[in-house]
Amino acid sequence: MQPHSALYLLVLAPWIAGCSREHPDDHSHSHDTSTEETEHADEQGEDHEHDERSLGMSSVGGLTVELAQGHGNVVAGGESQLVVKLPYTDQGATTVRGWLGTEDRTLSLVGLGEYAPSHDDYDVHVTAPDPLPQSMLWWFEIERPDGSKLLGSASPLLE
Repeated sequence: MQPHSALYLLVLAPWIAGCSREHPDDHSHSHDTSTEETEHADEQGEDHEHDERSLGMSSVGGLTVELAQGHGNVVAGGESQLVVKLPYTDQGATTVRGWLGTEDRTLSLVGLGEYAPSHDDYDVHVTAPDPLPQSMLWWFEIERPDGSKLLGSASPLLE
């Protein structure tokens, strides 16, 4: 494991672990799932109990990806979620990273996307910078299994 990878794990583990399946202020989820699918997802440890709002489509490197934001509006120092739906199914072989802030990642925590097979998308949980940068965007990096990387961005939902 590379030194910076271990640092990411140490920094991100509390925020990833803090996003459990049961929230006292749970909101309904925008995906339609049957009870059977939800029980199956719970057995696999997937977390899709957040109020996700669409950020629309984003074109990056010839791909059109669908984006959504969970955990409400972005607030300084608060947890936010980016959901990235790729235009192809790869069973989690792609690596997706995301962050809130500027392209150069200054003062941003980078989250590693977790593949959710029941929805065929990637969930990225991050903590927003405090204070929020003036020209803040959601940034996402798609690293394909062949090592090629694509970088895209979208406007976050703010208070």
